[in-house]
Amino acid sequence: MKKILIVLVLLSFVLTSCSGDDENQVRSFDGVKISYDVQGKGEPALVFVHGWSCSREYWKEQVSHFAKKHKVVTIDLAGHGQSGQHRKVYSLDGFAQDVKAVIEAVNPKKVILIGHSFGGEIVASTARLKPEKVIGIIGADTLHNLDETFSKEEASKLIGLDEFKKDFKPAVRKFVKQMMVKDVNQELLNWIIYDMSSAPPEVAISSLDEYVGAIADKKTINIFREVKVPVICINADLWPTNIEANRRYMMSFDVKIMKGVGHFLMLEDPEKFNKLLEEVIKEL
Repeated sequence: MKKILIVLVLLSFVLTSCSGDDENQVRSFDGVKISYDVQGKGEPALVFVHGWSCSREYWKEQVSHFAKKHKVVTIDLAGHGQSGQHRKVYSLDGFAQDVKAVIEAVNPKKVILIGHSFGGEIVASTARLKPEKVIGIIGADTLHNLDETFSKEEASKLIGLDEFKKDFKPAVRKFVKQMMVKDVNQELLNWIIYDMSSAPPEVAISSLDEYVGAIADKKTINIFREVKVPVICINADLWPTNIEANRRYMMSFDVKIMKGVGHFLMLEDPEKFNKLLEEVIKEL
């Protein structure tokens, strides 16, 4: 009996040691632990970055599909998902450092960065940090018009920053609903609302505040002026994409439009999104 107990203890130790938790975490520039997943093999690696108040779970319909031919990396940015929440300010630059840390930990030869929503600006910031690795940027319903700039007050009002500060959960519900088509799958809609409204309000509000400031300071424009790789977006048709405006600030820009979907197009119609993503990857 004693021998059996010893074997069970040793087996438990081995399983715990091999669980991969340590292998799937890396410390960012400020010591915050960043959680990530890696599946599949093949170059270039595809690094997926989620949007505001989301997590790597929002790419669940893409991982197994693209892991057949590529190394697929999905990341929880600081303050999101399973990553640490000990950062005081959640900025675009900080998030870009999170992605950089993961790229360096995984160490692929070449990388295509894929960002949803404000993840588009984050991956662009990352491309500036790792120019020797990044060969292209793909946006998912993002970067509609770099010419469209606002003052911090205007942007705060447009986004509804005060509403988030006043009562976070109802504000998230309203925010998500206005970005979806009328016939969206209700189960999916409810999951997104629940998940995003469960995010830490202090993280969400800080990142929104920083994002608003970046728009007002035209920092996002300057980011793309420095990016030296092609940018291609897969955008919904809820809002127009100004191709010519974006090309004024980017080395190269193009867009593919998905009709009949909202802001979370990779979850709303994953089959169509994955097909378009395959095409864009081949172009890059």
